[in-house]
Amino acid sequence: MKNPQIEIKSEEILSQKHYTYKKVTLQYTDEQKSETQTREVLDRGNGATILLYNKENQSVVLVKQFRLPTFLNKNKTGMLIEACAGMLEEENPEDTIKREVQEETGYTIHSVKKIFQAYMSPGAVTEIIHFFVGEYSNEMKTGKGGGLESEHENIEILEIKFEKAMKMIISGEIEDAKTIMLLQYAKIQNLLAN
Repeated sequence: MKNPQIEIKSEEILSQKHYTYKKVTLQYTDEQKSETQTREVLDRGNGATILLYNKENQSVVLVKQFRLPTFLNKNKTGMLIEACAGMLEEENPEDTIKREVQEETGYTIHSVKKIFQAYMSPGAVTEIIHFFVGEYSNEMKTGKGGGLESEHENIEILEIKFEKAMKMIISGEIEDAKTIMLLQYAKIQNLLAN
């Protein structure tokens, strides 16, 4: 199948409060048909996430925080265990994730490695997440973490043994897609091997 030809006919802003939500009308033409389609799209910007790991302790640092959308979709407490993450602002993905690590966990990390990027919900959301890994040690703990009050963040910092974190995927204690992807990457790549 060849790539279709896409022509954007119109874009209508439905909401532009915290994110931009719009209705897009397009002409979609492929080898078999040409049709007008209408789609609704959420543009929330792009983000970055990281798995902090410690080979010596065989541990990872994750965070736990309230996520309203999960509460609205059958998560009884709304609390979610996740890898540290944040939205890109003016800086590049690497600087973003270093800033987010400091704000959320209190660790100051200087070296991170980008491993891939992914569209997380391509049927409706434009967002690309940049995935990183980075080693941490106790000496890198320079702040208390917990997130920013100005962003209404109330983040619990969790240091978990890597093998326990992997079991938490199976038990359903970890349900966040980006975190599962990072943990599985670490397992496949033997990231914590000494």
